[in-house]
Amino acid sequence: MLKRAFDILFAAALLLFLSPELLVLALAVTLTSPGSAFFTQERVGKGGRVFRLLKFRTMRPGSEAQGQLTIGGRDPRITSVGYFLRKTKLDELPQLWNVLTGDMSVVGPRPEVPKYVAMYSADQRHVLSVRPGITGMASINYIDENEMLARSADPERTYIEEVMPAKLALDLKYVRERSILLDLRIILSTLGKVLGGW
Repeated sequence: MLKRAFDILFAAALLLFLSPELLVLALAVTLTSPGSAFFTQERVGKGGRVFRLLKFRTMRPGSEAQGQLTIGGRDPRITSVGYFLRKTKLDELPQLWNVLTGDMSVVGPRPEVPKYVAMYSADQRHVLSVRPGITGMASINYIDENEMLARSADPERTYIEEVMPAKLALDLKYVRERSILLDLRIILSTLGKVLGGW
């Protein structure tokens, strides 16, 4: 209950405070590439329930049909503004709305697409016992995931066999140890990582 109250207050305050910046980012997306400012995608949340995750659009329209994984800055589907948004993680800010609606939490395991959740083992499915988060232990440790996949000869195989299991191990650790204090530490660590990469 305390975590949910924190999520609502944190997300509402940030959305209000950042509303001018969010408007500028939305305009930058729409003015530099055809299509909507936002991108939605099916993700699996708490209890296995599918919801629509919201992001600023960073790719050209129709790009998802060419594959769900992105592979760093060399991925030709990513727009110039989109590359900046991904590099700075600003594309994730619209998910504050997902937090307000109850689909997500500020901190938690990153929500995955149904295709990859179907590959989870019974133990790995325990990550679905909590609301997914905008950031989390795995998000911090794999903040350069796209660049790492870009170095692979087979990015999807690398993701399924190496990256996804490693991220899930961190997410399961979070599920076991979660607390408000841990959430605050993860939020601060995320800010440090993101600002350090600018």
